[in-house]
Amino acid sequence: MDITNFIVSQREKALLVGDYASYRKQLSRRLLVVRKKLHYTSTKGKKYAARPAVTAEDIAGNHEFIYLLLLTSERAWALAMQIKSTHSAESGAHGSTGSTKSHMHSRLHKASTYAGQLVKLLKNKQVTKATSEALLEARAYYVSLRGAIEFEKHRWEDCLREYSEARFIYTTLAQSGGPKQEDLFRDLLNTTVDPSIRYAAYQLKLPRTTSIDTIISRYVPEDSPFVREILKDHPDALDDPATAQRKTPSGNAENVPKTIQWRSRLVNLEDAATAEALAAVSNAESKLSAFLTANPDAAPQGKAAAYDEVLIPSQDAVDATKTALDELSAEGISQGDRRMQALQITRTAVNYALVEWRIGRNRILCGRQDGALLEPEIYRNSRKDGKTTVIQEESTGRKLTRLRERVVLYDSTLQSLDSVKELPGVAADQKFVEELEPKRAYFAALRCLAIARSYALLSETKNALALLSRALDLSSRASLHPSSTQRSDAKPPKLDITPTQASDLHSLLQSLVSQHRALVELHNIHSVSFNKNINPVPPLIERLYEYPLNDVDLTKLVTYPPKVEPIPVKPLFLDVAFNYIEYPGRTQKINEKAVNGVAEGAKGGEEKKKGWFGFGR
Repeated sequence: MDITNFIVSQREKALLVGDYASYRKQLSRRLLVVRKKLHYTSTKGKKYAARPAVTAEDIAGNHEFIYLLLLTSERAWALAMQIKSTHSAESGAHGSTGSTKSHMHSRLHKASTYAGQLVKLLKNKQVTKATSEALLEARAYYVSLRGAIEFEKHRWEDCLREYSEARFIYTTLAQSGGPKQEDLFRDLLNTTVDPSIRYAAYQLKLPRTTSIDTIISRYVPEDSPFVREILKDHPDALDDPATAQRKTPSGNAENVPKTIQWRSRLVNLEDAATAEALAAVSNAESKLSAFLTANPDAAPQGKAAAYDEVLIPSQDAVDATKTALDELSAEGISQGDRRMQALQITRTAVNYALVEWRIGRNRILCGRQDGALLEPEIYRNSRKDGKTTVIQEESTGRKLTRLRERVVLYDSTLQSLDSVKELPGVAADQKFVEELEPKRAYFAALRCLAIARSYALLSETKNALALLSRALDLSSRASLHPSSTQRSDAKPPKLDITPTQASDLHSLLQSLVSQHRALVELHNIHSVSFNKNINPVPPLIERLYEYPLNDVDLTKLVTYPPKVEPIPVKPLFLDVAFNYIEYPGRTQKINEKAVNGVAEGAKGGEEKKKGWFGFGR
């Protein structure tokens, strides 16, 4: 009987790819399938006959009857929302006509009627075997539909009462359920219930700084049997959050800020949700400080996980401020209004605080001295035979991986610093921008240092020296302009950079630059001597075909002492035409050879055999 999950999943699947019209068609198809399964359809070929009402015994026999009522209610609600969205788009600011409103109200009334029928049936727990959670979910769904009716009829007090009860029930169920249930109810509240409560409170001219929890504690109907049942298990559930927190020993509610300061400006917090989120940030910061003090040798991953507890309420404060700005903009309030100006300053302050916490988390993950030192990691491999443990040094590949992770963290830090300049009012504050530059130079120097160490591990000393020289220039800018806000050691690391940190980085880079200059010089000397031994320069006599661009080296004209070397001479050749050229003294020999050849041919002897063994041509 997971009623809320069924409703939310049905809406998400349909509205993600379509609108309320497609959602209504989908519900009609699904409703027909359920009716056929339950044999709840009219007989084909006969006149229409009214279907019998669903009873508690039907639900006890088959829980599909619950889905039958829910699908019918949702289909009517989807039609009402379709009418509202269609006519709102067509009529614009003038609103819907009287007949359209009447049609929409009747559909909402039908939806609430089926939801109320389900609540009445589930009350009979002995027959239906329904759980208390299922009954509360059905009641919350019913009163949310009743709240939608009052919202459309502009009955704001009744709307607040209905929605307050729905939110009260959903909040209680979220606290008693698991993480998945909590996310489910939170999404439902953020999308439907909370915006309606905020709008109704605005129409009743309630102060904007009033939190939703305070509104719920005032308007929830305490005479409701469901509310009384919840109060039995949670007596303090309806107490005013501010009063309840003042009673606690920690006094968290008294720490809820009323103002916020950004640079030299002090403004009032116009949004209650932002103030509550900032109070949660302050509480989480104190817990983080206590954790870091108690666990100074904890792993960086554990410290970073503790930072997440601060980042979540910081992000909530940013989201709440943006929501408040969007609401005022939708109401048509100009940017020059006092409330808009105060919210813009609040937006800059909370966003900058969020950036500071993100950078502090990155600095924790980088290690000691913000990752300036590359401390080797030692692995201990236990032997199976129980003998001495084998200690292995960190490999070069693992070191390169760690340096690559640090470069990613430095890139994220630099991007966060660049995003600060885009906040409202920051670009006009020249002094603040000048304060950000040395901080950016500090982290840029650390980034160059990490990349230089990677080149050094790969034996590319020239590239490493170039990057280290660049890092030294950047660190000099950071050391000349230290942070104006001195950070206490008791506070968690954020964006502030102390003069000691800047000077330590500068000294480290100076030593590394000197070291790599010596390495590059040794490499150059070794390369020159190696090239001389491998490729000696030949003497000048062997390079006469080269035109000297500079002065001629007269110290090596020839090779001395001389070596036995082969020299080129006139090659031997066979002249075929030698037998046919008449040289003096060779004429008589040629004539004799010709006469002897003619005589042999005239003898007519046997013809000589050609080829081997007389074969061949």
